[in-house]
Amino acid sequence: MITTTILIAGALLLIPAVTGRAQGAAPTSEERKAAPYRITRGDRISISILGEPELKVAGTRVEPVGTVNLVLIKDVNVAGLNIAEAEARVAKAYQDGRFLRSPRVNITVDEYAPRTVIVSGKVNIQGRQEIPPNAEFTIKDLIFKAGGFTDTARSSAVKVTRTMPDGTQKYFILDVESGIKGRANSNSKDASFVLEPDDVVYVPEKLI
Repeated sequence: MITTTILIAGALLLIPAVTGRAQGAAPTSEERKAAPYRITRGDRISISILGEPELKVAGTRVEPVGTVNLVLIKDVNVAGLNIAEAEARVAKAYQDGRFLRSPRVNITVDEYAPRTVIVSGKVNIQGRQEIPPNAEFTIKDLIFKAGGFTDTARSSAVKVTRTMPDGTQKYFILDVESGIKGRANSNSKDASFVLEPDDVVYVPEKLI
């Protein structure tokens, strides 16, 4: 009897640990997935190469098309890359151009460009919302920052418009409602869609 009582008490102590937070609650800072910073258009960065001081580029602005201009080399696209990826791309550009055999590139971000998305339509707070520089920012995070959906929102068909570096646009239609309410279906992962700077989010009204 004593053993059985101990087992039951232990099981009761474990219950709060496995229930998790309530569905629909805003994600905590610990729950947001940390992510390496990705260079974005408008950032000001410095690029140096070990042992090659004449090739250093200090405080250059990432162009609207996502490129930076390097010494001896034409534009190299670095937008959307994390620091390690951008360093590797610059190194490869110097190798492909046969200027350097094994360049060791170092990139630092001197000034972060404003990182925002725009949300409009049937949310309680419309307008620009900032994106944290070193963490993923999902469509679900955005909706919470925008005060949630209104009663007339068609939250199963949220539209995201993304302008690509070449100027073309991509469109995504997301069922955010299923993910927020914890419904297990093929669209429930839509709420985890990661937003990028300058994305435009529109929440339509329910069809009557």
